[in-house]
Amino acid sequence: MVNVNDTFFEGQYKEIWRAVTPAQLTDKEVAFLISYFGLKAGSRVLDFMCGYGRHALGLARQGVWVTAVDNLADYISEIEKTAAEEQLPVKAVQASVTEFIPESDFDLVICMGNSLNFFDKGTLQSLLSRLAAAIRQGGALLIHTWSLTETVVKEFVPRSWAAFGDTKILTEARYLLRPARIESTTTIISPEGIIETREGVDYIFSLAEMEDMLQDAGFFLKAAYTVPGRKEFEPGDSRAYLIAQKK
Repeated sequence: MVNVNDTFFEGQYKEIWRAVTPAQLTDKEVAFLISYFGLKAGSRVLDFMCGYGRHALGLARQGVWVTAVDNLADYISEIEKTAAEEQLPVKAVQASVTEFIPESDFDLVICMGNSLNFFDKGTLQSLLSRLAAAIRQGGALLIHTWSLTETVVKEFVPRSWAAFGDTKILTEARYLLRPARIESTTTIISPEGIIETREGVDYIFSLAEMEDMLQDAGFFLKAAYTVPGRKEFEPGDSRAYLIAQKK
């Protein structure tokens, strides 16, 4: 078995993420975004840490102007290719997300897929302030997370494995404190026996901590759902959609 570089890991992880994310979920999330926030053709959305662009492309297909930002070139290239083929109003940007300075006057900023929990409290507070500056007065921020304290206390699993076709993925995780975080080691094994291992950290914040950081950045927490627009978040739910409005 052979260790390889990050290119293998990112390619395999992207395909696994596609496999575990039903297209119906993306369709429902995009429909919610359009309905709840009153988006229409010409509305401006920033998809921050956009991944392979499932929301950015879905919104753009409805005429919404989207700026999609991620640090991985593979993701951005894929979005650019699809946007060009379908002539979609998407501006794809590869940039370090901790240094990226967005344009202003967005109607909505979305941060999906637990992406903001990659950052410690100080970095996250800085990012939230930067995102607030990019949103028009009265605009909104949507954060999707499964790393709230109220979620992790019930859902935490120290060891897990899964098979996606002939590819295997194994994860060992440790729940640590001060700061509260989950440190994980993820190993992907290809059918050919190629191995790639990646260390990761997800920082854990309570709903109250998130609300305090949002307030300090210039937002107020308007709602928290576990099923967008239908079921309010309760302790023990597996995920949360936090909706914050700019003051």
